[in-house]
Order: sequence, then structure tokens, then C-alpha cells
Amino acid sequence: MEASSLNNHNSLLFLQSFIRKPKEIGSVWPSSSFLARKMVQQVAWEEVGAVAELGSGTGAITKEIQSHVSNKAAVLLFEKDGEMSGNLQKEFPEYLCYQNAVQLLNIMDQNGIKQLDCVISGLPFFNFSTELRERLLKQVIDSLKPGGYFIAFQYSLQMKKQLSRAFHIERIHYVPLNFPPAFVYVCKKIN
Repeated sequence: MEASSLNNHNSLLFLQSFIRKPKEIGSVWPSSSFLARKMVQQVAWEEVGAVAELGSGTGAITKEIQSHVSNKAAVLLFEKDGEMSGNLQKEFPEYLCYQNAVQLLNIMDQNGIKQLDCVISGLPFFNFSTELRERLLKQVIDSLKPGGYFIAFQYSLQMKKQLSRAFHIERIHYVPLNFPPAFVYVCKKIN
């Protein structure tokens, strides 16, 4: 499939998934290449031996991860939508793909991964119940090595207060060239 028809297919798939489950998907459109690049630019890839991407969607950020991460690094992808998850497994067969990010620590254990250097997230945290949000953030915190990074995009600054309790927020980038515009939180785990 050529690039433009693949992009159209991914956009349509994303829109259909949003219509079915808007609170889980969080947006009507996949992440832009501008947002994907801004997310991965925040990572010191030469130091990454294990990384997880939560809410991989159609793989926009995954493609950027793939172009930066070492062949030796363990990469875990999490995508709850069955069709998008299946597409990710086909497009990125070298990565391990799972559906439930709440199982992050169990999946790391199953794969012999002790700690992650970085967690990259496109999950719409503010759409989730308080309980689910806290469970997911606990999984992220417990999975990261001391000084590890949590890089997440959100469509608002509503998560700033909650993230600042668990992380040192080094910076927040505004990415206007995304639909909708997004904020990239660059958070370092407090040792």
C-alpha cells in the first residue's frame, strides 16, 4: 500500500475507533508527524534499553520510535483497540504488542524486563475515571528506572497538577501543528 493510501486508511480507522469509543481514543485524528517527532526528540535514545508506548493507535509515534531506538532495545506497544492493535503487530513485528496498559508491570515481568528507561504515552488520561488514571500512572511510575522519563501528550493542561505530584515536569511543549493542538509533557521520575 502506498504512503498516501496507508495514511488515509489509518485516518479512517482512527475516526471509526473514535466514534465507537471516544473516551478511550481521545481524538478524531491520528497524531501528526510534528507531534510524533516532538515526542521522540525528548529522549536520549542511545541510553534506552527498554521503552513502552501506551496508546500506540495507528503507529504515528511508533514509526518515530522505530527510527531512533536501538535494534537491541525492548519495545512494548499497548493499544486497546483490537483492529489498531492487529495493524501494529503487522507493521512492527519486531515489537511486543499488548492491549491493556494496566498490565504493564506484569507484561514486563513476563518478558524479563526489570525497568523501563522511558514510557511514551498518547493515552487520553483526563478522559479516564480517576481510578483508572491512578492505576495507569502507578504502573508507569513503578515501571520506570530512577530518573526515567514519562513523555505524554495531552490536549489540555488538566493533568499538570496530578503529574507534578509523581514527576518532575522538566518542560511542556505546545504543538500547534496537530489536530487538535497538543501539549507534550516531559516528566522525569523523582528518585
